Amino acid sequence: MKIQKNMGALDRGLRLAAVAVIATLVVTGAASGLTALALGALAAIFTLTSLVGTCPLYFPLGLNTCGR
Repeated sequence: MKIQKNMGALDRGLRLAAVAVIATLVVTGAASGLTALALGALAAIFTLTSLVGTCPLYFPLGLNTCGR
């Protein structure tokens, strides 16, 4: 089964930029405790969806940023 990509390059780049910001917040100690855990989970999701090129939440919402 092939997964249909629904994320364009800009979308993927913005998510990876957000991951960099989150990593900076956690490493510098600006985010800690439960906030750091929640942001870490979000960063993991953003990284995975960016690498795969598919966001599962886009399917029920009918979103597609690929530009096709």
